[in-house]
Amino acid sequence: MRELSVVGVRVELPNNQPIVLLREVEGDRYLPIWIGAVEATAIAYEQQGVKPARPLTHDLLRDVLAALKAPLQAVEITELKENVFYADLLLGDGVRVSARPSDSIALALRVGAPIRCAEEVLSEAGIVIPDEQEDEVEKFREFLDQVRPEDFAG
Repeated sequence: MRELSVVGVRVELPNNQPIVLLREVEGDRYLPIWIGAVEATAIAYEQQGVKPARPLTHDLLRDVLAALKAPLQAVEITELKENVFYADLLLGDGVRVSARPSDSIALALRVGAPIRCAEEVLSEAGIVIPDEQEDEVEKFREFLDQVRPEDFAG
């Protein structure tokens, strides 16, 4: 397993499909995952420090896990089958729960849990951005500084 960090979310045009971009902590590969608008909003809210008046679903799950004393230890993106990513939540004393990567990432950000990815998944779906394209990554980061979570509610 390789540890990943969340670069951020954006909307991929022309289909207006949200995407979360992850990057290897110790490496050069990026992992783009297409996600739903609700999950994109949840990730963007947490990254930007937006606190909604009432808890979102991922906030509720965080609070339930805390109340049950079953902390999220890590998120593992385990498989890619037919262009669908699969993940597991590692809870408490080694309990695994299957989950969508987008929900898993939103929850991991809320509790500070590490996000990991199987080497096989990174080998298949990871991309290396050449130095000359690092400008695109910088533009993406600038986009993230300006985007509002409401932009994903479309």
